[in-house]
Amino acid sequence: MLKADHITKTYNAGKKTALEDFSIHVPKGSIYGLLGPNGAGKTSFIRIINQITQADSGDVFINGEKLNPSHIKDIGYMPEERGLYKNMSVGDQILYFGELKGMKKNDALNEAKKWFEKLHIDQWWKKKLSELSKGMAQKIQFVVTVLHRPHLLILDEPFSGFDPVNANLIKDQIIELKNNGTTIILSTHRMESVEEMCDYVALIDNSKKIIDGRVFDVREKFKKNIFGITLSDVNSEQLQNFQNKYEIFNLSEHNNLISFDLKNTVNQNDILLDLVQTGKVRSFDEKIPSMNEVFINAVGNHS
Repeated sequence: MLKADHITKTYNAGKKTALEDFSIHVPKGSIYGLLGPNGAGKTSFIRIINQITQADSGDVFINGEKLNPSHIKDIGYMPEERGLYKNMSVGDQILYFGELKGMKKNDALNEAKKWFEKLHIDQWWKKKLSELSKGMAQKIQFVVTVLHRPHLLILDEPFSGFDPVNANLIKDQIIELKNNGTTIILSTHRMESVEEMCDYVALIDNSKKIIDGRVFDVREKFKKNIFGITLSDVNSEQLQNFQNKYEIFNLSEHNNLISFDLKNTVNQNDILLDLVQTGKVRSFDEKIPSMNEVFINAVGNHS
């Protein structure tokens, strides 16, 4: 759906590099996480896609076609800094932004009604934005962004300002849009959202891409062959023999359960054979690092 080839963007007459030789491929119908510390270059890339600014070099393609003004109608962008009019009624804003995206008034009205019902905001049509809470205003911003059924949806911190219930509601709507064929770029610092929602991810640090790929593959890349093990009905003598044979750590005991981590350097089946001699195996799980751990380790190692 979207392809960026060797994008470089600088500011202040070349003194500040926002993006350096940045390339990603965003598959159609996927949710693609765009991650990085503050100032890494994420917003600069989003602004290039939206044609707010231009790259110094490199190209962006939408469905194989070089990015051009005709693509504006196919893109929905929800910026982190929201951009609605505080003293304008919610309904008038919805119709106004819909018409800006090329929708006929009746089409915008019908689409808005569907979204107002989905998000449980039917009573807000005549309210001014200034009368709404931050979370309520966020829902309006979301409707404005998706109203024209964009093929490419760019969401910058879409859960900011939402309580857990409404954050989950918006998450479900984003996933439904993806399932219906919308391609989504999600820029967020909420790593749990990345794990729950994203198919692919790219991590930018200091203007450069340092990681990209499927979320599962990225997490796998950072694993350290450590397993978490919990046993019950433990034979103390066998446990001592097990400790002498393997590298274990974080040993603890609670409610007659023994838990510890193990650095795996041998065949897993051999470990399991020794474990069943030691006690009843309650759990034996490989510890795959979370996206939060990946983020911290990758940025720390790159800095």
